[in-house]
Amino acid sequence: MKHIVLLGLLTIVGCAQAPTQSTADTSGSRNEATYRAQIHTELAAHYFTRGQYTVAFAEVKEALASEPDHAPAYNVRALVHAKLHEDRQAEESFRRSMELGPNFSEVRNNFGYYLCQRKRFEEGLPLFDEALKNPLYASPEKAIANAGLCALHKGDAALAESTLQRALARARNQPAALLGMAELEMGRRNPVAARSYLKRLADQNEFKPQALWLGVRVSRAQGDRENEASYGAQLRRDFPESQEVRLLLEGQYDKMGTMP
Repeated sequence: MKHIVLLGLLTIVGCAQAPTQSTADTSGSRNEATYRAQIHTELAAHYFTRGQYTVAFAEVKEALASEPDHAPAYNVRALVHAKLHEDRQAEESFRRSMELGPNFSEVRNNFGYYLCQRKRFEEGLPLFDEALKNPLYASPEKAIANAGLCALHKGDAALAESTLQRALARARNQPAALLGMAELEMGRRNPVAARSYLKRLADQNEFKPQALWLGVRVSRAQGDRENEASYGAQLRRDFPESQEVRLLLEGQYDKMGTMP
């Protein structure tokens, strides 16, 4: 699932007024350092998405060597630590990134999601609101959808529905919002509506373990044994170590999957 956006790169803005020679030299050096930090941070994000965490850490190190206060680099470092279950280091990097980037929405979205995954809902939900305060945030629908998923896993169905529908109003096929609405409809014992959201999710090629597990449950509720078996086989094949496979093997068909 592409619910988490890795970067919100800082824009290099030139001076409106021609500086003195010494200031220009300093400014040019600073802009060059920022550019190098951006490039290494983008590389770090690329390696992170490929699961090459050692290389990602090395690129973050290079980014911070160029610009020690580069907020997006700390954001990527936090994501790598989180993936490795190094929670203390992850939180330190998330908080450092927020401190350095007061208008850096992506780190607030990512940290909020991280906290909600760990069931720290009361801490995570306000961070999505903080992310949305920036009018220049390029992808607000992602933070809105993540807030909806967070509310869903917290057990606040009313807040979850209103928030997820806000995300879908901005982006009709936002994957996290589709998954959340499908889960809401399953909670209402309405597999027909759940399947309609699931189909739209499938069209986005977003079949991660949570969506496959949802497919198992929707198909089972509709008596579609063939599709139930197909979803289950794909889930076991592609995500054998997932929590969703454990739920499948234990027959806990009333349980949602993990927060993606």
